[in-house]
Amino acid sequence: MSISVRATVTVKRTIGGFLSSLVGFSHGLNDKSDLLSKLLLIELVSSELDPSKDHTIAETGLEKKPISGYAHQTGLKDTEVIYESEFVIPGDYGEIGAVLVQNQHRNEIYLKHIVLNGLPNGPIEFSCGSWIEPKFDNPEKRIFFTTKSYLPSHTPGGLMSLREKDLVSLRGNGKDKYKSSTDRIYHYDVYNDLGDPDGNPELARPVLGGSKKYPYPRRCRTGRPPCKTDPRSERRSDTFYVPRDEEFSEEKEISFVTKTGYSVHMLLPSLEATLKDPDLGFQSFTDITQLYKEGIPIPKLKNQASMQILALRLVKAVCDAIDNLQFETPAMLEKDKFSWLQDEEFSRQTLAGVNPCSIKLVTEWPLKSALDPDVYGPPESAFTEELVELEIKDFMTIGEALKQKKLFIIDYHDLLLPYVSKVRQIKGTTLYGSRALFFLTPDGTLKPIAIELTRPPMEGKPQWKQAFTPSLETVGLWLWRFAKAHFLAHDCGYHELVSHWYTLLPSFFWDKVLRTHCVTEPYIIATNRQLSVMHPIYRLLHPHCRYTMKINAFSRQALINADGIIENSFSPGKYCMKLCSMAYDQQWRFGREALPADLINKVLISIQLPESPIANVFGFLIAGGIAVEDPTAPHGLKLMIEDYPFANDGLMLWDALKQWVADYVNYYYKDSSMVQSDTELQAWWTKIRTKGHEDKKDEPWWPVLKTPEDLIGTITTIVWVASAHHSAVNFGQYAFAGYFPNRPSIARTNMPCEDPTEEQWKRFLDNPGSELLACFPSQIQATKVMAILHVLSNHSPDEEYIGEHIEPAWAEEPVIKEAFERFSSRLKELENIIADGIIENSILSGKYPLELCTLAYDQQWQFNREAVPPHLINRGIVDEDLTAPHGLRLLIEDYPFTKAAIECLKTMGCRLCQSLLQGCKHGTVGCRAQSMVNRNPKPRS
Repeated sequence: MSISVRATVTVKRTIGGFLSSLVGFSHGLNDKSDLLSKLLLIELVSSELDPSKDHTIAETGLEKKPISGYAHQTGLKDTEVIYESEFVIPGDYGEIGAVLVQNQHRNEIYLKHIVLNGLPNGPIEFSCGSWIEPKFDNPEKRIFFTTKSYLPSHTPGGLMSLREKDLVSLRGNGKDKYKSSTDRIYHYDVYNDLGDPDGNPELARPVLGGSKKYPYPRRCRTGRPPCKTDPRSERRSDTFYVPRDEEFSEEKEISFVTKTGYSVHMLLPSLEATLKDPDLGFQSFTDITQLYKEGIPIPKLKNQASMQILALRLVKAVCDAIDNLQFETPAMLEKDKFSWLQDEEFSRQTLAGVNPCSIKLVTEWPLKSALDPDVYGPPESAFTEELVELEIKDFMTIGEALKQKKLFIIDYHDLLLPYVSKVRQIKGTTLYGSRALFFLTPDGTLKPIAIELTRPPMEGKPQWKQAFTPSLETVGLWLWRFAKAHFLAHDCGYHELVSHWYTLLPSFFWDKVLRTHCVTEPYIIATNRQLSVMHPIYRLLHPHCRYTMKINAFSRQALINADGIIENSFSPGKYCMKLCSMAYDQQWRFGREALPADLINKVLISIQLPESPIANVFGFLIAGGIAVEDPTAPHGLKLMIEDYPFANDGLMLWDALKQWVADYVNYYYKDSSMVQSDTELQAWWTKIRTKGHEDKKDEPWWPVLKTPEDLIGTITTIVWVASAHHSAVNFGQYAFAGYFPNRPSIARTNMPCEDPTEEQWKRFLDNPGSELLACFPSQIQATKVMAILHVLSNHSPDEEYIGEHIEPAWAEEPVIKEAFERFSSRLKELENIIADGIIENSILSGKYPLELCTLAYDQQWQFNREAVPPHLINRGIVDEDLTAPHGLRLLIEDYPFTKAAIECLKTMGCRLCQSLLQGCKHGTVGCRAQSMVNRNPKPRS
């Protein structure tokens, strides 16, 4: 008996002409009239084989013949067009398992989903979510499967050949030239498109990946022709291919184009036209704050009307006569505009800032470099036992600090030192090998002890190194601020290149670029090439891969490319990506990307310098993890620093993620044999190792994939890196680095005490604030980075938050649906826990919430009380007494601060700390008040 079935097809309406004309898309988008007048060919495919055929004969064509029909437009909604088609299905046709779709419009369409109604067992949904090119460009019918997931061995017979055919269509042959607008090919390639040797020999850059000298993960192949001057490099163009379904949604495209496109293609040229001197720095700190108050006048922009219509958040004020770029005030600047000067804030951001991933426990002493001393100078650190004990003498000895696990370090010394001499040949930048040492005080907060900066032997000069410590003496105070600026520039760069890009793109550019973005792309390529869309692991991973490849392509186009924003605005200059490659070579291991392993991390590292005359330099990191395994502790880990928001909050989220993944995996894989016999899964993991990370394919540390537990660990790690870790190092960038003195992207001048001339030293002593401003980024560098960080820190209008929406395939299975609901509920609990922790446990302000600071400001601060006499009188420390010295009588006679402050006012004629940014103006003499404050009160009997 036949069954009448109605297919309802939902196509997403596109913006069409406006967006196309705005950004010059090469692919056409359907307008309303096109959608209303054309047809879609729909073919229904049975899950069952034809019983009338001999299945023992190895031949094609065993499937039942598809049932065809045309879908006609029947309705319009706000954002959708509805098509419908009627089918008559034989009673013995079996369950519908797939549909074939051919687009007979003249342009591509975005197919959202298809629902079949009228079937005996209820509706069947096909969640498509894909662009379909017109048959005139590609006559092949697109394949879409139902939302029911199948392991390869469980695939219904009628769908097996379609499952393989769909995978083959995504792999290509590795030789094709792709059409960026419509192709869906996923293939591997090296990073050979960062340079532009055809345009300018100075823009030639090495190929990253495919060599021992520059190992690197793989990216998606674009199919562009090779350069004429360097066949190993790929020719650059205005468009960067990504598979069509990796493109942004139109909502995301508008947001990205109007923010990133505006920032890079329209705003930055206008800034360059306005700020004609690329080396011009800010003349005062007031000039910096004017970026948020009055902005920068810039020439009128092209497409100004379109930009204003789209209501950019970046540009808040537009005048009639000129355009005015006014940046949003970063969150930290709104709270306290001087917080960036405070050592407490410096330490706090180490744990709760935008790069909380680099701090490690010091486990051995003394510190030594692993680099060749014949090339880089003496390996001993400038952090001596005497220096450290002087800083922590009020608490314990260095031996006790090491034993009690109280010393921590952020160490970029050996990573950066090989590039110092090269970077210093670039105009307008400098570099040191650097490390920062911290002490965990009894109250659980971090105290910065010292920063070490090292220059290797170069230009006939011996190695220079010095350790800088916090100081109250004027010269020492300013040298400490300079040292922090240099170290933070290195940390900012490491965040962008490693923590963020290495996983996405902005820990310095290395941590963001390397650890999130670029190492994730091989997972995405392998997932699409090896796992069918009906594979349960594909459907688990797919939501976490959204937009990554498109963002990576944009990064290669405008951020990490030769002469791009990163090279022009970060300290290593044209060596940025070489350093990124070096970090990948030395530091990246898949197993360490899991949060617990990342926190425990204590390893022996083999260092091979890519441009060193020494073949191999073996050494070890004397820094270990900041957690130890403890079965009795929450999450099985005991943190060495209890007030560590990244670890505390991250471990709660890690556990929730792992439980969700475990529930999901255990539903489909009942035992180890199911994991090992899954051909698609094993091929997926093999290709990730041998193709996606080919330069590390022979490393012994790769985890195996034999049991459900192995798979749970692997999937949780990938999901963590793509979601939670990336969020931690991405979305806070503008909040912390939008005020660039807090996190400068580049240090342009050497330390004032590094081999200075008499004139240079005098200039520093006379006006250290101006010298610090000259060290900070130039105006064009700062505003470029601020504009990009603002874009990267914003959430997309169609942002999908983890645990918020259930995927149709997950809702198909009651057990998976129930597990997801538990996961979603747990995330809501964590959201409340973390929100409470922000106030109670310091995520925003060390041990003390900022709300208390603002309350104190509201209730206590008055300008006239900031002068010394009213301040002391208001505190009840003194009484006015015209007969007493200075007209004030001390109620506490042995109060060094009070005596020093009043004496300073009388004898020196300046106010104590007249300007927070200039300090007392007494050169090397220092502030008398400061030296008096440092002495101890008289002993009491």
